[in-house]
Amino acid sequence: METSRKIWTCRYLSPCGELTLGSFGDRLCLCDWAGTKHPERVDRRLQRLLQARYAEGVTEITQEAARQLDEYFHAGRTSFTVPLLFAGTEFQQATWNSLLSIPYGQTCSYIEQARQLGRPTAVRAVANANGANALSIFVPCHRVVGADRLLTGYAGGLEAKQFLLDLESGLHGR
Repeated sequence: METSRKIWTCRYLSPCGELTLGSFGDRLCLCDWAGTKHPERVDRRLQRLLQARYAEGVTEITQEAARQLDEYFHAGRTSFTVPLLFAGTEFQQATWNSLLSIPYGQTCSYIEQARQLGRPTAVRAVANANGANALSIFVPCHRVVGADRLLTGYAGGLEAKQFLLDLESGLHGR
């Protein structure tokens, strides 16, 4: 593996938990919760697929991501324009792309997402792909809920998921 290939990472402290932001080249490839149960899964996948190693440092991309997150948490930004880099299988990437179509302030179920992908019986696979999302908030897997509309697993924890959904529905003051 070429040692000069780096995923530049830095910390971002959100109102609902600490995030690690990472950029590779001119795109954001990581926005992951610092307290996840199995961060090494995302870390290994990114390093393997991008053939790169982590290094600490701020880049223009991570600075822009942090600025847009600040706006999201404080001024009501409803969409992001940071260029994203998906590192995953074709199915994972299709699943993550489908998350981008869930409107701000709305939710869908895993079943609905699987149907949207044309894979109505792949609910578990969709849930697993959502769980492998390395770009939390920017790729809004927090907007996916159970069929009963109750909150289900989230890498940042259910409290963070509820916080984000409340923020988007206007329940948190700006």
